Amino acid sequence: MKRSGLLLALVFSLGLLLTAGCGGDEQKPASQEGGNIVIGFNIPLTGDIPKVGESSRQAAEMYLQQVGGKIDIAGKPYTLKFVYEDNESKAESAVNAQLKLIEQDKALGIIGPMASKQAVPGGEVADANQTPMIAPWSTNPATTTDRPFVFRACFLDPFQGPVVAKFATEEFGAKKAAVLFDVASDYPKGLAEFFKAAWEEIHGPGSVVAFESFTTKDQDFSAQLTNIIRSGADVLFTPQYYSEVALIVKQAKELGWNKPIMGSDSWGSAELMTLCGDACKGYYFSTHYAAAGATGKTKEFIDAFKSKYGYVPDDVAALTWDALGMMVQAVQNAPLTGNLAQDRVAVKDALAAIPSYEGITGSMKFDPQGDPVKSAVIVKINDAGEFEFFKSVAP
Repeated sequence: MKRSGLLLALVFSLGLLLTAGCGGDEQKPASQEGGNIVIGFNIPLTGDIPKVGESSRQAAEMYLQQVGGKIDIAGKPYTLKFVYEDNESKAESAVNAQLKLIEQDKALGIIGPMASKQAVPGGEVADANQTPMIAPWSTNPATTTDRPFVFRACFLDPFQGPVVAKFATEEFGAKKAAVLFDVASDYPKGLAEFFKAAWEEIHGPGSVVAFESFTTKDQDFSAQLTNIIRSGADVLFTPQYYSEVALIVKQAKELGWNKPIMGSDSWGSAELMTLCGDACKGYYFSTHYAAAGATGKTKEFIDAFKSKYGYVPDDVAALTWDALGMMVQAVQNAPLTGNLAQDRVAVKDALAAIPSYEGITGSMKFDPQGDPVKSAVIVKINDAGEFEFFKSVAP
């Protein structure tokens, strides 16, 4: 053999050895005993709402610890592997994170994105690549609409908007409403519109006397709040995230607002009271579960989370737990073959076929659109700063 040919043969042989040695068990298909089940998480670990990503990751890590990093499928043990990608609270980053989870990380299924601004484009990518996705916290209808591979673990804004409108009418005797929302973000913009439509259906056209908007990252809301105060509104609805709520509530009070302020499920972060403090006490918001006074396995989850992380889990953590539980159940029910593309389809079919799931945020089942049929909870922020159950509203 010529010297050049010998060198080529040696290089080729070395390449085979390196390929065989790289990855180890990571290269085993999921159908092999001891293979990996990779679940991806598309979450905001940085950006505007990092606490949302932190809560989701913490719930996932606690889940992984409780199952010992293993799940049983048809009598065989599999390693459960979680991969976390940071979407930076941006739509374009959520798309990139989704593609990485699908193409590079080889995720069998994906949990997230959380906020609708990221979940809507993220869902488009998941569906186009036939990869099952569960959005734990995205309430905008567009996340799942006509996307058979996309599911969610929470109720929708067309349900949440009327729930808030009806509650504010009955609880406060309000007849005129004001709304303050981020016009550049899918979630608050959509929910503001659903609330307005529901309010005017109850009270008639023109009963939303102020419909004020701002743009993401704005911090001064004095002009909008001045208009709201002048409008004579009986209640202010602001479906914003915890960082903005604290600013809005404090600025409203400084300008002389002394009437009810209502929020939505985006208020439910554990960070809200850290930022808002006494200013938010006594207000109400619609959400997915109430930690104060919880019983059964919901209380068990809360106690375990608080023991591990030192604070009461918010609705993001609870919804992540339920979304993950449903994804794992679907993986266990699916006839896995070791072919990733086929297995993703099988998991999607198994998700759609779950007859009923008893989660810590309530009992739920998926409708044909991939949305759960479940109740909403109205929470009151009590004098201790706790999110206290006030009432439940069924669909």
